[in-house]
Amino acid sequence: MQDLLIAGGDSASVTVEWALSELLRKPEIIAKATEDLDRVVGRNRLVTDADIPSLPYIEAIVKETLRMHPFAPLLTPRLSREHTSVAGYDIPAGTRVLVNVWAIGRDPAVWDAPGEFRPERFVGSRLDVKGQDFELLPFGSGRQGCPGLNLGLKMVQVTLANMLHGFTWRLPDGMAADDLSMEEKPRISVPRMVPLLAVAEPKLPEHLYYFCKFDGSC
Repeated sequence: MQDLLIAGGDSASVTVEWALSELLRKPEIIAKATEDLDRVVGRNRLVTDADIPSLPYIEAIVKETLRMHPFAPLLTPRLSREHTSVAGYDIPAGTRVLVNVWAIGRDPAVWDAPGEFRPERFVGSRLDVKGQDFELLPFGSGRQGCPGLNLGLKMVQVTLANMLHGFTWRLPDGMAADDLSMEEKPRISVPRMVPLLAVAEPKLPEHLYYFCKFDGSC
């Protein structure tokens, strides 16, 4: 259980950092997300997991982040139990198969303008991240899917929502959006090559930043 929580926390922090990186380059997306947060949550409490179903744009931002920046570029290796054919390729029995979700998420044959961060592509879409849609498999699929899927997804959604709800975000003085490096550091997970540096200014009542409970009350 401890290993599961640690892994979930690491992948969640990497995903949230990438989400903020993309959002800082497109402040209009932050403005739209903030408008939804103010409407659904208001300015007198924090976001809870119960709010997420009422925040489809936040869900779309998270899905778009997981499409462009899956925390693990390759899924756990699979082994073909019998001879099969997939998309015109013959796969003999006993073949070790690696699924490159990073490449799928940036494939122009699958996605329109795959290099563009555009959460709107998921608004009103049935595409999900839970392993039923092969275009989007950040957590894997089937029996070998990530056991921490629900925990990890909820951590990302609630953390990102509260960071956008509780703070006004901007790049440091003198830094333009084009100056923000988006270089990746390839390894088992794919964090930023350099840590994100941003300015966060509190915008909610001061008491909300102290001694808050898990239900959002303070």
